[in-house]
Order: sequence, then structure tokens, then C-alpha cells
Amino acid sequence: MNLQQLRYIHEVARRGLNVSEASAGLHTSQPGVSRQIRLLEEELGFRIFERSGKRLTGVTEPGQAALDVTARVLEELKNLKRVGENYASETNGTLNIATTHTQARYALPAVVKRFIALYPAVRLRLHQGSPEQVAEWVLHGDADLGIATEALDPRPGLITLPCYQWSHAIIAPLGHPLLAANGLTLAGLARYPLITYDPSFTGRSRIDRAFEQASIEANIVLTAIDADVIKTYVKLGLGLGIIAEMAFDAERDADLAALPTQGLFASSTTRLAFRRDAYLRKFDYTFIELFASQLTPKIVRAAIAGGGSDPVL
Repeated sequence: MNLQQLRYIHEVARRGLNVSEASAGLHTSQPGVSRQIRLLEEELGFRIFERSGKRLTGVTEPGQAALDVTARVLEELKNLKRVGENYASETNGTLNIATTHTQARYALPAVVKRFIALYPAVRLRLHQGSPEQVAEWVLHGDADLGIATEALDPRPGLITLPCYQWSHAIIAPLGHPLLAANGLTLAGLARYPLITYDPSFTGRSRIDRAFEQASIEANIVLTAIDADVIKTYVKLGLGLGIIAEMAFDAERDADLAALPTQGLFASSTTRLAFRRDAYLRKFDYTFIELFASQLTPKIVRAAIAGGGSDPVL
């Protein structure tokens, strides 16, 4: 048994039992991967994968147990490397951040600027995707930290910490009749076509829930994952926009007006997540505290020790 074999079975499982994709990701040959898997199975005395001919079709019960142990072993090896990097040089390394467009565009620039000033030798990589992708990237070790609003509620394998709460805003072209209305209501909004986020992004669940609880059908004519796209179509007169309040800038968006939602929608919480079994380096703690000042190293370590979430708000 060797680490190479463990990496092979882990990657094959991660790639949905596609040996061809796994071998490409590992930069080796498909026959070589298949041979090493069989050798490992022979040594263990049981089959890890179920087969139909040469094709892998599933994972056996003992195989799943082996894969679970393998995942922990490989993660601990990664942690061991991070320990060495941390103590060999506390100011060098790579920090992978997985996040959504809204966070990358509106919440992170000032944080990134301050972080780079403190750690100019650390390579910072931003990976943008859906909230579900953010969670999966962190779970699979492709990102060190994940930042999103949706999909980072407490889940097995992750420590999730609340960073800040925010609300939505209604945006409209200047001169729109809603801007002169006396008070904003869900019924009033439903009279207009609405443009807002894709269902899995940026607090969209709060918007849907508010209309459902009021038994009002919202006329959502267009959705997007990007507040800038929403604003573009609002400017074209295709409807009112519902975006995160942080995404509106009065100076930059001078041809639009924004209205606070005045409690129409429940507030949303942006969260930061990392693997429960991850070893956090000094600059990981620094980045976390720069993003959410209440998440001091002491608070984060307490959350790790307790294995729980939401130590503070």
C-alpha cells in the first residue's frame, strides 16, 4: 500500500468513478490507475469498486469505509505540509478563496488590498462560482476558505462562521412611478416585472419566502447571478431589480435609484467556511479577521475546538 494508490482511489471516487477523467487529473495513464487500484484491492482483501466488465459502476460497503479513511489520510498529509509551510515561513504560501461574484466584486476588494499589503509574498487565488460550488470546493480541499450567503449553513465536514448581515434593496430607473409611491409593499412590487438573482444566489431564498408567506405571486421575468447584469437590464427598462444592498453605489449607479426593502425580506447572513479537519495557517487567520473583525483567532480556534458554528454574530 502506498500514497499513490490512495490518491488514485480518492480521485476516481471524486470524479464519479470515471477512471479516464481521474487519470487525466492525476497526469498519468488510465491502465496504470486501474492496475494500482487492483493491486490495492488485492492487498486489502476486498473490492473497493463494483464493476461491470472493465467499467466501474459503484462503491462497495467496505470500499466506502476505505475511501472515508483515505480522505482523512490525504487531508492530514495536506495539513502536515501546511504546518511545515507555516513554521518554515509565516509570510509565504498560497491562499485559495472560493466565493461568489457578489462577494468578490463588492465585499472583498478592500480586504484583499489590506491582506496583500500585509502578506505580499502570499499568492492569493480567488475562485468564483455558485454558493453550492463554493461549499463543494472547500469540502474537497480545492479552496482553503469559502465565502457565500447561500449554501454555507452548517453542514457535515465544514466549520461555518457568520460574518455579517445584510439586506436587499430595490433598484429602479430614475423617474419610475414606484419611487414616488407612498411606502413599499410586496403587493406593490408584484405589480411590476422583477429582475433578481438566480434561486441559489445572494439571499434569493429570502425573497421567495417573503412572497410565498404573503400568498403573493412575484412577476420575476429575469434572473442572473451577477448584480451588474441585473442593473444593466433594469436600466433598459425591463423591470425593477432586487439586489444586495452592498451592490448599489449611488455615484457609480447615478442613473438608478435604490429603495431600502424596509423589512419586506428577512436579512441574510454571509458566512465563511473551512474544513473541520483543516490546519489554519497564520495568514488564514489574518484573512478571516480582515473580512470579519469579530472573528479573531481566539474565536475561530474556539469554534474549531467546539466543532460547532455560529460562535458570534
